This record gives sequence, structure tokens and C-alpha cells, in this order.
Amino acid sequence: MDTVIVMLALATGFATGALFSFLQIPIPAPPNLAGIAGIVGIYVGFKLIEQLDVGYNLLSALGL
Repeated sequence: MDTVIVMLALATGFATGALFSFLQIPIPAPPNLAGIAGIVGIYVGFKLIEQLDVGYNLLSALGL
């Protein structure tokens, strides 16, 4: 993984979160640890299936 991309993504997220807080509007993301754990779980599940090289191409099955 490219460290520069990760750092840019982190900086962008930080700036966006700071802006939302400054403007006193709710963030468009889970505001608690359980929500964040869910997002991490989705990513880990996606990567696990990708590593196991199993899956079903739904788009090609639908003819798209």
C-alpha cells in the first residue's frame, strides 16, 4: 500500500471532520465505535473473500 495515498486519505478525513465540527453539523459517518467496527468488518470481509479467490460476478450474471 502506498504510504503517500494513506497519509493523503487520513489528512483529507481529518480536514473534513474538522470542517464538519467547525460548522457544527453531524458527520456523515457512524459517530461511535460500533459503527466504525462495522466499517472495518466490511473491509476485512471484502479482502478475505478477495484473498480466497472466491466469488460470484453479479454484474455479468445480470448482463451488465
